[in-house]
Amino acid sequence: MTGKYPQVLSSLTPREAITDAIYRAMIGIDRCDIPLFDSAFAHEDVSFEIRAGDEIRAVQGLSNIRTQVLDRVGHMDTTHMLSNIRVDVKEGADTASLTAYALAQHCPPGRGKEPDGPKYLAGGEYWIDLVRDESDGLWKIKKWVLDIVWRQGDASVMQRPA
Repeated sequence: MTGKYPQVLSSLTPREAITDAIYRAMIGIDRCDIPLFDSAFAHEDVSFEIRAGDEIRAVQGLSNIRTQVLDRVGHMDTTHMLSNIRVDVKEGADTASLTAYALAQHCPPGRGKEPDGPKYLAGGEYWIDLVRDESDGLWKIKKWVLDIVWRQGDASVMQRPA
């Protein structure tokens, strides 16, 4: 299922437009919508870091992020939900930061509706730096840090498909 979500929404306030960048990324993952996912990032000069205790995995460049995140999770039955979103931006600025809490449920492809099927749930915090893209006016992610606070369920769900 791709392409049914618009990349640009009209009539957003500045804070909503900033927050929309992470929403585009999350919906892009959940619906395996590559154009929507890509629209959330500031081209190739971006980074994504996952922290889980002492383990830190950093990925540089949109194509590598797509491989590590979207190619791994995009075909699963997933829902990523955000709350406690806080945006820091100065009036008229082209840079901003955002923090949020996240819950992400992961299920093998086609098995999400199975009540007793394998599932993996993670709770975490996001720290995101954003820039406004002059070419299209959209706010885009420059640096995204995910700190996994807790995990539960079947960790094998997260293994890369063979």
